[in-house]
Amino acid sequence: MSESTPPTPPDEDADTDLSRTLELRVPEMDCPSCAGKVTNSVERLKGIDELDARVTSGRLVVKYDPTRTSDAEIRERVRAAGYKIAGSDAELTVSVPDMDCASCANKVENALEGVDGVSAIETRPTSGRVTVVLEEETDPETVTAAIGSAGYDATPISDGSGSIGDDDPIWKSRRAAITGAGAIVVAAGMALEFVFTGADLTLFSVLGRSYDLSALLFIITAAAAGAPIFRNGYYSARNRSLDIDFLMSVGIVAAVAAHHPFEGATLAVLFSIAELLEQFSMDRARDSLRELMDLSPDTATVKREDGTTETIPAEELAIGDVVVVRPGEKIPADGTVREGESAVDQSPITGESVPADKAEGDEVFAGTIAESGYLEVDVEQTAADSTIARIVRMVEDAEREQTKREQFVDRFASVYTPIVVALAVAVAAGPPLLAGASWNTWFLRGLTLLVIACPCAFVISTPVSVVSGITSAARNGVLIKGGRHLEAVAESDTLAVDKTGTLTTGDLSVTDVVPLEGADEADVLRRASAAERRSEHPIGRSIVEYAEERGLDADDPDVSSFDALTGKGVRVDIDGETHYVGKPGLFEGLADLEHVHATTDGGELLETESTAADANDRPDCERDNCVDVLRDVVPRLEAEGKTVVVVGTEDGPLGVIGVADRVRPEAMWAVSRLQAQGVRVVMLTGDNEGTARAIAEQVGIDEFHAELLPDEKLDWIHRLEGERDGNEDDDRDGHVAMIGDGINDAPALATASVGIAMGAAGTDTALETADVALMGDDLTRLPYLYQLSNTANGVIRQNIWASLAVKMVLAAGAPFGFVSVIHAVVIGDMGMSLGVTSNAMRLANVEPKIPEDLAGRGDDE
Repeated sequence: MSESTPPTPPDEDADTDLSRTLELRVPEMDCPSCAGKVTNSVERLKGIDELDARVTSGRLVVKYDPTRTSDAEIRERVRAAGYKIAGSDAELTVSVPDMDCASCANKVENALEGVDGVSAIETRPTSGRVTVVLEEETDPETVTAAIGSAGYDATPISDGSGSIGDDDPIWKSRRAAITGAGAIVVAAGMALEFVFTGADLTLFSVLGRSYDLSALLFIITAAAAGAPIFRNGYYSARNRSLDIDFLMSVGIVAAVAAHHPFEGATLAVLFSIAELLEQFSMDRARDSLRELMDLSPDTATVKREDGTTETIPAEELAIGDVVVVRPGEKIPADGTVREGESAVDQSPITGESVPADKAEGDEVFAGTIAESGYLEVDVEQTAADSTIARIVRMVEDAEREQTKREQFVDRFASVYTPIVVALAVAVAAGPPLLAGASWNTWFLRGLTLLVIACPCAFVISTPVSVVSGITSAARNGVLIKGGRHLEAVAESDTLAVDKTGTLTTGDLSVTDVVPLEGADEADVLRRASAAERRSEHPIGRSIVEYAEERGLDADDPDVSSFDALTGKGVRVDIDGETHYVGKPGLFEGLADLEHVHATTDGGELLETESTAADANDRPDCERDNCVDVLRDVVPRLEAEGKTVVVVGTEDGPLGVIGVADRVRPEAMWAVSRLQAQGVRVVMLTGDNEGTARAIAEQVGIDEFHAELLPDEKLDWIHRLEGERDGNEDDDRDGHVAMIGDGINDAPALATASVGIAMGAAGTDTALETADVALMGDDLTRLPYLYQLSNTANGVIRQNIWASLAVKMVLAAGAPFGFVSVIHAVVIGDMGMSLGVTSNAMRLANVEPKIPEDLAGRGDDE
């Protein structure tokens, strides 16, 4: 079980203006005990302002005063605790725009594998990036030089972000111009050879072979259009990579040498066109990443202390700066509104189409747009740490995790290519040598198989679909942190749902106060708020807020010995007497709740059908207004969907407080859509059974489990997964998704097959913990997530099997002369690469659906 360790409070004397942040990857720090050892070791250093050990992601975030300690000393303390720092050797990300296919990535990997000081290599052709881990003394120039030796230009990206690929259209490139000219020359040569044969003069003879004008044009075209192919083929051979460039180079040279210049020229031109189209298709996939990166503004208007304003680059903003945002401008940094009011379009972050009204004290995010008013915003995060920057990084990182299908494709391709190459050689040489067949005929058939041997379309079929799906989801306010999570959502036909903050808004409010045993309503609230003031539970906060609204000062009593009783309530000493505030079950064996007396003076007597009868049922009691809290009060409040909180001492209860939460207006619609998609929705909540039943009935959930402690929620996750495993009629492996607030439910989210966090915008814990994060508090994104995942899995399957089937059909037909070189290039390479990429782009058309009655609701509705 994994959970986050709470941040260590900052030293009061720390100079926050000088603070720096260091983030370390500590993979072996995977439990609270490990986190404790690491933080205890680092805390010994002077100048540590704040520590945040995130065990779910294996990261340690340290804010420190560089005048009192250093990066090196912090790293040393982590190692002293017995833990290795992954990437204590520097991680370098390099932009390689021309690396746009699996073949290119293999060449780059082969070039880097022999470089001293490079300990890990990760290529990402869909974004044109390479990430390497360098030993301390290895400089970036060594990496770029090695990549250059593979034939690719490389540029280091210092902060892990920056432009993706090349912004210039591929059709304006030098290769496009040469290819276009080559196509014209080939067309002219074909006209001479097949139409204007009288003009096709014989120019010369070499080694008994005559060369016509058309043949010369074909040879010139093969040399010109094939030059980039030969260059890449050279680097492939140099790096021992059996890829498409090497195979095509061999094919073109062999065709010309065997006196088939037309086939050689055609192969060079068609393959160059295929490469251009493939790069164009990859650029379309990269565009979705560029759109995310372009959300943040380049500049910001800063308001200085003297009232003047200055426009500076957004990345130069510092925490504590005040930025001015005028109507229509993008907010340049995460922060809090200090002055002004405006409707803000938050769709880049949350995906919500309806602008949210923002005023003084409200949180805003970089990349969102102030539509109607002037705002002044206190900057609370630098550009590199803003929510949108973290989203972009996580979307990029998502590409780094291979899905199960990608792993299968890579394994298959590593076997497929050598087999087909061997078959091509056998076809070209076998029949002529063994049966005296025509060298001319079987050479061309072998050449065709050589072209078919490269599985480019097959290899890119999955990653291009994953990138398209993940970036499409990010634009709609859903952050998916890896291709395997995109796959797993559709494979999870059971969804465990938390109640508070998920099905409900989480905005709790006190609705009923029932004073008992002579206490008045004010006294009950004062004691309850005094006890709950140190609690972080939403119910406790709602009681404190309600008491403050009533003008009751909870600070008057002497409060001490606070103890949070997980899943039950709190115990605290107030004015020297022990008080309990929590669920009715907290008082079991402690105080009698079955026979108490309602206060009628200074408070409200809760009327129930059995109140009068209950008084008559107590002939041994001389007092009036006898009430059975467990039989009369609790059932009525719970039937109304309210949570019951009892306030009392060891001597007995002093009052009962009813707290209610509002069901999200879209909850019923979202649940019904999920159920229509075949998803079994189960509610898991720590609330009482009566309230859980009332909420479940309101939203249409048939199965719920109430009064669960955090560890019992984990048990239910395992139990639900076991039920799936035990279903012999279903081939899915017990996948259960869980959606919660990402903070209180962190252990359950980490345990589920897919953890989905609600309202993750601006919440570091939710972004770190969840596999999928719904950036806004909007349940309409949940059916969209399942729809996108199902569609993505379908697209990936279509791409894999279609590309595989086409390759197999072509490979089967080539030895019999049914498939030519032109077919192999146009259909097997160019056609399928375009096909799988275009099919993957369909995922961008999957949009969230919003019920008509909620389409125009405002933020406050």
